[in-house]
Amino acid sequence: MKHRTRWLGTMGALAATSALVLTGCSTGTTSTTSTSGSGVDLVPITLQLQWVAQAQFAGYYAAVDQGFYKDEGLDVTIAEGAADIVPQDVLAAGDADYAISWVPKVLGSIEQGADITDVAQIFERSATTQISFKDKGITSPADLKGKNVGSWGYGNEWELFAGMQKSGVQVGDISLVQQAFDMNGFLSGDIDAAQAMTYNEYAQVLETKNPKTGELYQPSDLNVIDWNDEGTAMLQDAIWADAGKLASDKDYAANTVKFIKASIKGWIYAATDPEQAAGIVTAAGSQLPAGHQLWMTNEVNKLIWPSTNGVGLIDAAAWKNTVDIAMNTKNETGATIITAEPPKTAYSNEYVQKALDELKADGVDVMGAGWKPITVTLTEGGK
Repeated sequence: MKHRTRWLGTMGALAATSALVLTGCSTGTTSTTSTSGSGVDLVPITLQLQWVAQAQFAGYYAAVDQGFYKDEGLDVTIAEGAADIVPQDVLAAGDADYAISWVPKVLGSIEQGADITDVAQIFERSATTQISFKDKGITSPADLKGKNVGSWGYGNEWELFAGMQKSGVQVGDISLVQQAFDMNGFLSGDIDAAQAMTYNEYAQVLETKNPKTGELYQPSDLNVIDWNDEGTAMLQDAIWADAGKLASDKDYAANTVKFIKASIKGWIYAATDPEQAAGIVTAAGSQLPAGHQLWMTNEVNKLIWPSTNGVGLIDAAAWKNTVDIAMNTKNETGATIITAEPPKTAYSNEYVQKALDELKADGVDVMGAGWKPITVTLTEGGK
């Protein structure tokens, strides 16, 4: 059963926009047309994602499809990511105008010289968890001691390490397993506690049959360590911009406000109509099955809505917590993400605040206090 709950007053300013047809090609990009309906030239913009097309980025795809970027005078091309693409490096090199990436990953790049700024913190909450089967008895980070603990690495491990160290468990106290980007090692029993994003790998387990029962695994079969609850959550998907251009190029600064504004509209669309948003991402070329895609849209919405201060606004306390973890948490080699406080240009609320003010002036609800998730029933394989 799927049930949609909308918050009132949000979509009035958005409904009049015309739909755009997504155009995909082998280069992994999605683009709008080059002129607006009135014949006015649009400003070409490239957004670099941190991974392939999937509902983790539903708001941006929806903003293209629904014409929200076009309404702001922008012709947005969405460039998919891959395992060998570092979005903040693409941005810093001038090969994209904006990029989506996790804050801890970018902090390391900034310390190494990348002159970029977090201009909108779209995900307010972390989606990273550590999951285990109930019979393992792992209910807290302290219980990871002596266990086979999976981690993808590539900068995804820091919340896990911070949670362990906060509980007195060092990396040397566990058997750290290089986890593939699937749940096979966990399902086969080689990993006692596996990393899982709420919007992806967690669902992969629930889309799999339990060989003992012949039925799909259920949430009741699992224990979940949520780093939000443990106090070691780090800020994840943010919109990053070129800090130098923000300071020197008035047009780029103005377009940044426009880009954020349209992106927020896209995320509001994804929140109010997750089924349509999931379908838009599928049409854009995502290889994930439809049921899994809808689950992902719904779970990503939970990371954004309801918003505490206005979607995209960077919370100083959450930023400080992420920086503190990045400076003080050690990995298996004894290294930390960064060795010193990042520069003041590492984040700014200037542009997102302007975008929020414009949206509120248009009668758009940027808080979503009444938002509720839908119920998504998973099927085998996520179909």
